[in-house]
Amino acid sequence: MKRKYCINCQYPQSACICHAVKPTTTVTDIIIMQHPSEVEHAKNTVRLLKLALPQTQIYVGETADDFAELQGYLAAQTRPVFIVYPNDHSKAANEVEADDKAIIVLIDGTWRKAYRMLQLNPWLLNYPSLHLECEDESQYVIRKAKRSDSLSTLEAAAYTLASLEPGADIVPIFAVFNAMVHHKLSAMPAAVRQRYNSDKLKG
Repeated sequence: MKRKYCINCQYPQSACICHAVKPTTTVTDIIIMQHPSEVEHAKNTVRLLKLALPQTQIYVGETADDFAELQGYLAAQTRPVFIVYPNDHSKAANEVEADDKAIIVLIDGTWRKAYRMLQLNPWLLNYPSLHLECEDESQYVIRKAKRSDSLSTLEAAAYTLASLEPGADIVPIFAVFNAMVHHKLSAMPAAVRQRYNSDKLKG
């Protein structure tokens, strides 16, 4: 039998998270450069981010040609633009003063795919980059990450928002995220769920 999906959150009706969706707005604009392989991923947190923050803009692609429209859009902006990606020249987001309405760009994909997207889009180097210095570990317990500093795209966006725009309400963002994580965990067999929780505690 074909699964039925919620027309609002686009999750299977059995996993609907609409009860947790309370859309909010921010002064800071968020743009996501999403790798095509992430679009249909069951644990796609960008979909959740869009539910909580409808103003989020999503561009799907990998090469410079795929992002030609985005490149032109950003080039025409007078607001500060930041790329959220750690490198040797990036600044901590909590040390940057964004006096004007800023735009933050995040790359949604695995570390390997995100790095490749950066290589294929050298125009991104025209903008300053930011990294996060989070004391809290990722709450994305249903995902196995090779790096201890791995955050979901939603978490990275929310924490960057909190740094650049202290008055931003990021509670609705984490509300939909936690609802999805809770449902995924509750749907797992007890032994599997315990393994995820145990791995998290070890980390």
